[in-house]
Amino acid sequence: MQTLQKLSNRLFYLPPYQKTDRPILAAIVGDNQTLLIDAGNSSNHAKQFKEQLASYHITGDILALTHWHWDHVFGLCEMNMPSIANFMTYDKVKELQELSWEDKELDERVKTGIEIPFCADAIKLELGSKREVIIPDPTIIFEKRIKLDIGGVACIIEHVGGDHSADSNILYIPEEKTLFLGDCLYANMYAEKWHYTIEKMCKLLEKIEGYNAEIYFLSHHPAPLTKDEFASFVLLLKTSAALTKKHEGELEPIAAEISSQFQRELTEDDLEIISYFVNGYA
Repeated sequence: MQTLQKLSNRLFYLPPYQKTDRPILAAIVGDNQTLLIDAGNSSNHAKQFKEQLASYHITGDILALTHWHWDHVFGLCEMNMPSIANFMTYDKVKELQELSWEDKELDERVKTGIEIPFCADAIKLELGSKREVIIPDPTIIFEKRIKLDIGGVACIIEHVGGDHSADSNILYIPEEKTLFLGDCLYANMYAEKWHYTIEKMCKLLEKIEGYNAEIYFLSHHPAPLTKDEFASFVLLLKTSAALTKKHEGELEPIAAEISSQFQRELTEDDLEIISYFVNGYA
């Protein structure tokens, strides 16, 4: 069972759980309101988060969605509070509302390539055999950027897109120098080959680097990254993108040059990132 982590009097988060694809959920505690980040992948996930927040006498007042994927929105009904989404997320939620999540329909969507096998398996495991999925409409819709003042602390929500999901938002808490990236730096999974594209990644990194942060949250990483850890991750992404272009998508010379530049053997994670750029190279 995940345990709520306290980073400061303002900032709490529930770590992810890989087996059923639960992402990080977070709470930003203001003097007037508490903002929750993402709704979780089920009512149980949302309930667990709310119960653990209650042990600190914290109740959420408003919720922001990072993007539309099931693991970030299925707990929205249980959260039972106003929610913020960009217009693209809103449209995608409306599409999800029309779908059945029973085995037959889920398996059919996997067969036709609409759904990802990994996600279908995680949905079955997280929700069990009785699946009632109710996703309310997000209530506050924005286009590019919105700023909230919740009392003594602000939150800037910006639509940034990226390969993983075109509707991705990032959330910046200036007073905590904390940036929530959702899934925006992960690969496009709704494709025949999971991939990154050089242009989208470079534009995304440019936007992210415009924020003065010292703590970085990626929704499925077990813990937040420090500034140095995030800088290392960004360097790998940028170097992989540049060398993919230089070597025209040829994996072996890309990997060899990165290994030489970094003066170390590449890890499985390194090679996975390189392969995503190779898969997306045209």
